Amino acid sequence: MMNTLRTTILLAGMTALFMGVGYLIGGTGGMTIAFLFALGTNAFAYWNSDKMVLSMQGAREIDPRSAPELYQMTQRLADNAGLPMPKLYLIETEQPNAFATGRSPDKGVVAVSSGLVKYLDSREVAAVIAHELAHIKNRDTLTMTVTATLAGAISMLAQFGMFFGGSRDNNNPLGFIGVIAMVILAPIAAMLVQMAVSRTREYQADKDGAEISGDPLALATALEKISQMGKRTVNMAAERAPAMAHMYISNPLSGARMDNLFSTHPNVENRIAALMDMARVGGGGGGQTARSGVNRAQANVRPGQSWRTPGTKPRAGDDGPSGPWG
Repeated sequence: MMNTLRTTILLAGMTALFMGVGYLIGGTGGMTIAFLFALGTNAFAYWNSDKMVLSMQGAREIDPRSAPELYQMTQRLADNAGLPMPKLYLIETEQPNAFATGRSPDKGVVAVSSGLVKYLDSREVAAVIAHELAHIKNRDTLTMTVTATLAGAISMLAQFGMFFGGSRDNNNPLGFIGVIAMVILAPIAAMLVQMAVSRTREYQADKDGAEISGDPLALATALEKISQMGKRTVNMAAERAPAMAHMYISNPLSGARMDNLFSTHPNVENRIAALMDMARVGGGGGGQTARSGVNRAQANVRPGQSWRTPGTKPRAGDDGPSGPWG
C-alpha cells in the first residue's frame, strides 16, 4: 500500500512539474502540451522502461545453461522471497554492481555485472541478488524506472524551452527570465525527487534483502567491496546514461558522492552500520555473528579467488568453486 501511494505521489509530482515547465514555455497552451506529453511518457515508461534500461546498459540475458550456479542461486532466493523467478541479465563491465527492473514481480529482472561475479564470493553475490529481489518484491522497480524516465524527459523538455520559450511573441508569462529559471530549476527539482526516492528505497532493500538471504554480514562486505572497487573502475554504460545511476545497488558513476540532498545513494558506511546492527540483534535469520567492522582489505581481491567469469580458466592451485558459469 505504501509503495503504491508513494508511486502515485511521485507521478503526480512529476506531472505537475511537467505542467509548470510547459506553462513557462507557452502559458496555458504550453501547459496543456506538457500535460499530454507527461501522460504519454508515463504510459510509455510503465510498459517499456524495463526494456529501455536494459538496452541502455548493454545487458544481455543469461539462462541456466550459461550460468547454472547463478541461476540456481537466484531461484532459491526468489523462493525465499515468495517471488517468481526473475529474468537474469549480464552487464559487461569490470565494475561490480547490480540493479533490478520490471514493472511487477511477474515481470522482474535482475541484472548483474561481470565484475560482480568475478570479484565477489558466492555469499556476497547471493546477498546482492537478495537486495535486488527486495526491490522487486516491494515494487520499487516501478518507482525507479518511471522516475528515471521522467527525470530525463523533464531535462529534455527544459532544454526545449530554451529554444521555443524565449520569444517575445509567444504566450510565455515570465518571458526570457522565466525560461532561464525553468531550464535551471526544473531538472534540479526532478533530480531531488529522484534522489530522495533512491536513498529511501536503498535502506529498505538492504533490510529486506538481508532477511531474504539470511546473511546481513555478507551484504555488508559486498557493499564495501563494491564501493571500494567502484572507485577504481568505470562503468561506461552507466556514464552514458547517468539518469539511470540511482537504480544500481551502489552509485556506478565516477567521482565522489556524499550522503546528502544531492546524492543518489546513502553513504555506504551508514548502510554497512545498519546491517551490522541488524546482525548483532539476530536480524536476517542467518545465525551469523556480527564482527566489529568490515575488513577493508577484503575489497582488494584478485580475479579467480571466488567465481570464474566466462572465457577464463581456473588458476593453478585454485580449489574454489568454478562459479555461476559452470
